[in-house]
Amino acid sequence: MARLDEVGTPTLDLHLHSTASDGQLSPADVVSLAARHGLRTIALTDHDSTDGINDAQTAGNLLGIEVIPGIELSTAVDAGELHMLGYLIDPNNEQLMARLAQFRDSRDRRAEVMVERLNAAGVVVDLVRVRELSAGGAIGRPHVARALVESGQATSTNDAFERYLIPGRAGFVPHFRLEPVGAIELIHAAGGVAVLAHPFSVADLHTTLLKLVAAGLDGLEVFYSLYNDEQRSLLVTLAERYGLVPTGGSDFHGFGEREGHEIGSSKVPADTVDRLRDAARRLH
Repeated sequence: MARLDEVGTPTLDLHLHSTASDGQLSPADVVSLAARHGLRTIALTDHDSTDGINDAQTAGNLLGIEVIPGIELSTAVDAGELHMLGYLIDPNNEQLMARLAQFRDSRDRRAEVMVERLNAAGVVVDLVRVRELSAGGAIGRPHVARALVESGQATSTNDAFERYLIPGRAGFVPHFRLEPVGAIELIHAAGGVAVLAHPFSVADLHTTLLKLVAAGLDGLEVFYSLYNDEQRSLLVTLAERYGLVPTGGSDFHGFGEREGHEIGSSKVPADTVDRLRDAARRLH
């Protein structure tokens, strides 16, 4: 098990987003930025989408960057949030593609309802502009937030979320999501391994972990960009207790998008991908 003092200069970032979901940069530009930061292995983990993986891997081949095919699935829970990262998936798996098509349809309709509710509350936002900002990728709340910033109704995307887009605010609309166990099963069906993302966003983490481990959870995002040494130490202990691979990443979405989520900002152990591959071989 990796100790905090064993983690040196970052060469991996296993949590990155592109314009295939709610990131600011194209998949190829994400890879180029990773190369400029000295990263050697990355994972593209767009929300409910694998559309950017092919372009990212093509760019990676040109720049000498290994691109792990990944995804971040949103799941339905009663409190907090629970996102499941999938690594080493087959992005063309038929079962996965069918489910992602449902997600895309749901996200499109959700964006329409968000805009309708905001406009009804006197917060004018243009649905056409929201779709333009998504650049053909999976539409999410960050695209609505950016449209609100552009129209002068929020000072930043964080401000837009706090004022309009979190539960209880005028523009919040829940979207279609898998149950957490279903997300693990879907990732496994696509040949991948399932990792719990940013665990401290999960309500009642210890109880939830027991359920997820029983369902086949493979890893835990320990080296997350915003976590301090005390939090990481606790997560290392939990990963060791439950036999989970400790992973990590920045959760990068773009420049100035989320403070503390700069690409390469997490020190992820160099053997992480090897351990994920070992887990995948044991599973499949």
